[in-house]
Amino acid sequence: MSDLSLPILDLTQLDDGPAAAEKFRADLRSATHDVGFFYLTGTGVTAELEARMHTAARAFFRLPEADKLAIENVRSPHFRGYTRVGGERTQGRVDWREQIDIGPEQEAVTDAGAPDFTRLIGPNLWPAAQPGLREVATAWQDHLAGVARALLRAWALALGAEESYFDRHFGEPSTLLKIIRYPGTDASETQQGVGAHKDSGVITLLWVEPGKEGLQVQRGGQWLDAPPVPGAFIVNIGEMLEHATGGYLLATNHRVVAPRYPDDRISIPFFFNPALDARLPQIALPADLAAQARGVTRDPANPIHTLYGENALKSRLRAHPDVAAIHHADLVAARH
Repeated sequence: MSDLSLPILDLTQLDDGPAAAEKFRADLRSATHDVGFFYLTGTGVTAELEARMHTAARAFFRLPEADKLAIENVRSPHFRGYTRVGGERTQGRVDWREQIDIGPEQEAVTDAGAPDFTRLIGPNLWPAAQPGLREVATAWQDHLAGVARALLRAWALALGAEESYFDRHFGEPSTLLKIIRYPGTDASETQQGVGAHKDSGVITLLWVEPGKEGLQVQRGGQWLDAPPVPGAFIVNIGEMLEHATGGYLLATNHRVVAPRYPDDRISIPFFFNPALDARLPQIALPADLAAQARGVTRDPANPIHTLYGENALKSRLRAHPDVAAIHHADLVAARH
């Protein structure tokens, strides 16, 4: 452990010989068994790419309101595009943030008999006033997808499976990049930037603007700060990886506290998940690890589905009730 509330792991250890790679895998297993969160250095994201992404994010949120609303997510049945402050909810409560959601660039599915979750497949909405955003966002996603794959292979070996275990079961990944700005608030009480939640997928790699705090992770019944570390991503696992390990790995509650006005904060999470039609079967853990598996936390009001598309659709319908009401009223009615 570091002096911080989360351990720090260095991805370059995987290329530093067998002993270093084994230590990395052991530390990875320990971190995600104990708390489900860690800092990751050595990702290969250059300072130049980091600066370009940060600059592009700031430039987007400085656009005139009309330019941002031209790609508002209520225009997208696939939940892509811009969400104004107050347009997303966690646990039914309004989040104090604005953002743009970017997923895989695909054609919309037009088959009326396709599964409901295929409604998430479709094109992104890109701001005409900022044509350079697409290039840097694509470069960012491409690099972090490689980092996520390296982590999954390390996890597989650390859990007693073959290295390709997750590769074989993932299919074409369903990714989501969020570029978020948390505006400052002068509310007398602490404002929910994002409410307490567990991620519904597999892996999240989070970049946070240097010097800007707000992320908190729940450990032992307490909320602990997870401030940004220069050159590091904050990584956490989601409910599907907890489910695939019978609760040996832990998906952890976390939240974001909104900054105090006039400060604000940029945060860029990248979610790396299986194909919408993929299932993550349970890993047959070695006996010593299986004995430490806690079982999966179950909430009847928020079930975990082994089919990722069902998890993703459930999350999007809940988080964006306005988009759901406009484009998916039939799904909303069927779930009530």
